[in-house]
Amino acid sequence: MQQGNDFTTSIQVFQSPLEAFKAINNVRGWWSQNIKGDTDKLQAEWFYRYKDMHVCRMKVTELVPGQRVVWQVVDNYFNFTEDQHEWQGDRIIFEIGSSNGKTDIQFTHEGLSPDNECYDACYAGWTKYVQGSLRKLIEEGKGEPNPPEPDVVVADMIEQFDLKG
Repeated sequence: MQQGNDFTTSIQVFQSPLEAFKAINNVRGWWSQNIKGDTDKLQAEWFYRYKDMHVCRMKVTELVPGQRVVWQVVDNYFNFTEDQHEWQGDRIIFEIGSSNGKTDIQFTHEGLSPDNECYDACYAGWTKYVQGSLRKLIEEGKGEPNPPEPDVVVADMIEQFDLKG
């Protein structure tokens, strides 16, 4: 689903808004186990890594229990784009609400548009993680995040791509 120039998708679950909020903040439980840092503390910075393809540094800028989570992309690296500024400065937003006894979660990647080199891959990735893995974590208690990658540790990637704080 596309809203304006930003990528957005949404899910609806029977669990409470607070349960959804807790699951969203358990980023290792639905996105990737290759994360370093706190993902559930306001103003905390954390790192995500996927093989040698993607590394980013996120900052938690909003946490409103049962209502909203926002991450700011502080720095980002893709090995498959010419423009190494894609995602930088973007916001990842989770809006949580209720309707008809269900919890609605709207995910928006502010700044991700069809003009981005990474759009097709990012569209597919976010759709998979939000529609599939995050939904499973909320509904069943277990998501499908990227497994740990023991061959290269997150710290090595942070150093290699100079994403230090």
